[in-house]
Amino acid sequence: MSEPQFQESPLKPEQTFDVIVIGTGPGGEGAAMEATKQGKSVAVIEKQPRIGGNCTHLGTIPSKSLRAAIYRMMEVNSDAKFRQTGKHVEVSFRDLRRSAQTVIEKQVEMRRSFYDRNDVEVIQGTASFLDANHINVRHEDGTNITLRASAFVIATGSRPYRPEGVDFTHPRIFDSDTILDLPETPRSMTIYGAGVIGCEYASMFRNVDVKLNLVNTRSNLLEFLDDEICDALSYHMRDTGVRIRHNEIFDHVETFDDHVLVHLKSGKQLRSDVLLWANGRSGNTEELNLGCVGITPNHRGQIEVNETFQSTQAHIYAVGDVIGPPSLASAAYVQGRFAARHLGSGLCDAFKMEQVPTGIYTSPEISSLGKTERQLTEECVPYEVGHSMFKSLARAQIMGRPVGMLKLLFHRETLEILGIHCFGVNASEIIHIGQAIMSQQGEANSLHYFMNTTFNYPTMAEAYRVAALNGYNRLF
Repeated sequence: MSEPQFQESPLKPEQTFDVIVIGTGPGGEGAAMEATKQGKSVAVIEKQPRIGGNCTHLGTIPSKSLRAAIYRMMEVNSDAKFRQTGKHVEVSFRDLRRSAQTVIEKQVEMRRSFYDRNDVEVIQGTASFLDANHINVRHEDGTNITLRASAFVIATGSRPYRPEGVDFTHPRIFDSDTILDLPETPRSMTIYGAGVIGCEYASMFRNVDVKLNLVNTRSNLLEFLDDEICDALSYHMRDTGVRIRHNEIFDHVETFDDHVLVHLKSGKQLRSDVLLWANGRSGNTEELNLGCVGITPNHRGQIEVNETFQSTQAHIYAVGDVIGPPSLASAAYVQGRFAARHLGSGLCDAFKMEQVPTGIYTSPEISSLGKTERQLTEECVPYEVGHSMFKSLARAQIMGRPVGMLKLLFHRETLEILGIHCFGVNASEIIHIGQAIMSQQGEANSLHYFMNTTFNYPTMAEAYRVAALNGYNRLF
């Protein structure tokens, strides 16, 4: 299937819009759709041949599609009736990866229709500022056009950080943008960096029986999570065969025709078929010529913004990964909408980081919202804990996914929900039930809701009732 290309209408040497959005990932899409709803004339600039940004083509969509394909293969191989035949399904990495392409094509087609239906001009090329109100767009054929706007939204995303001294052109060294192009499933892999991306890929590759070294520069995995969730993830990953190495720092890597040798400052040497570098990301700002408009990105290439996503130039906004954490597609889309609403009316809802749930697609999934036990202890908040272990839930037993738990943190006196932490199957979906309750004010945000609400049986949602009753019983 040939890749759908941009179909641009002829443009004048200089064309004027109310708003120009740079980037068509979730942040750019959210900004463009909201701005056009306000009656603004909008153009979006996309550097890549197809819309969607890294989220669609290199990150969220392809990696989660790969994860789903791996899970389907695992489910077949774990089925008792299938195992009795003595057969074992083995699908190459390339074939597993191919399943994502159909999803990508559907996403591109759908998202292109959003721009078409809303009369948003889509222009392919590399954008750079000429002054505070003009940008240059350089097309792939070398031609240039100049566009003018009253306001801009920068949503150029980020890319993997590539340190000097690591040869990413070598066929055995990858980052998160290139790892999905692996020609075949390796026998062994070293992943340097145990953040969200590193942990997600460690889970995926271990599930296809790749021997895994996961190198963590810190003392615990994903330290921003609740300690109990961190411990559960570490235990489960080790139980599946992942070799986790904490408090290690990269020194250098040697490359050979048939393997790589990663040297750590502790003196350890890790030999594996391939190296996946997953330590840090940089904002895509180097081609924007931001200096000419008085904007200086930080050392990671990220743009600093205020609470309404304005840069040091009030009419130039930035959203999504290019401004740093939380670096989530879901958050980027909301940020884009809020920024466009502010540039249109001067008013917008406050974006509250604490209301953004995490969604980590390890095996099993992790999702959380609100405070951790560590934070509540440091703040001297009187809280209690309610647990629901998935191994006791009928739905988890039916699905054959007993690993995991739902954990509720609530105030001992008011019963207000203070934090929700989930580890297990469908965690990224389960969290939204609790999110809806936590967003309520006063008594509506209370442990009583979960205790008194009837949940379908058997469902994973029932975990809320079980956890609430478990926690309430601890008070007496």
